[in-house]
Amino acid sequence: MHQSVLPRLLHCYTRNYGAIRQTVYALLWTLGTLAALALLPACSSSPDKPTPTDDPVYTLIFLDKTRSVDVNKAFVGQKYQEAVNEIIEQNIRQKGDKLDVYFIHENTSKARALNVTVRSEMEDVSAASQTDREAAETEFNLLLTREKAQIRQRVLQQLVAQNTGSSNRETDIWASLPVIAKANESGATVKVYYLSDMIESVKGTGRRDFQVTPPKDNAQADAWAKADAEQLKRHTIGTPDITMILPFEPNASVRENNPAVTQYWQTLFAELGAGVVEEQ
Repeated sequence: MHQSVLPRLLHCYTRNYGAIRQTVYALLWTLGTLAALALLPACSSSPDKPTPTDDPVYTLIFLDKTRSVDVNKAFVGQKYQEAVNEIIEQNIRQKGDKLDVYFIHENTSKARALNVTVRSEMEDVSAASQTDREAAETEFNLLLTREKAQIRQRVLQQLVAQNTGSSNRETDIWASLPVIAKANESGATVKVYYLSDMIESVKGTGRRDFQVTPPKDNAQADAWAKADAEQLKRHTIGTPDITMILPFEPNASVRENNPAVTQYWQTLFAELGAGVVEEQ
């Protein structure tokens, strides 16, 4: 009887061999994938944390101190305070980062109100143990948090400062360009923020006064910007990221928040070589 059972067993093994082999291969592939995934946390790094190879950031904040922008209005004050908080959180990251605040008015290029350089430094932990490295990071983060708070307070003090002088009658945003060019010479990554309505208003030949004669549409705004760029290219601003943070509420009229004015600046900055130009 055993002679009849043996052929059956051989037949059963032969018939299921392919399925068994596929199951084993699948199991081995799964184990290999899990092992590779387990190595990923050790090989990856968080892009949000500064590393010793990060370039310093040079932040320029231009605060509009003319009569057309009132930070005492609830909407404007809240929007600009939140903007300041976000700017500092993003750009103040390591020793050597710089932040300057300028006032926009009739004499913008000479209106530096604040100049700070980050002093908090992460000590060299390349040869340190894991415990010492974590302790050094904790100390650095604590020092940086304190310095951020101090910088934030000083910027917010400049934000609410009032300009009751005669310089509040004109808005010279063109005069911010040599300031940007000077920052570009530092070799740092330059980030520029305008907390302004961007209504250029300077009297005189060859200047723009958008309060009197704003661009009527995007086509005219582009034409004006390209023409103005020819004379303003003497200022080598590099490729900074530029953000225009406007004080207008969402229900503002076209007369108040003229999109052609924003288009003018988008085109002008692009013609001068700026990197990312955005409006908020």
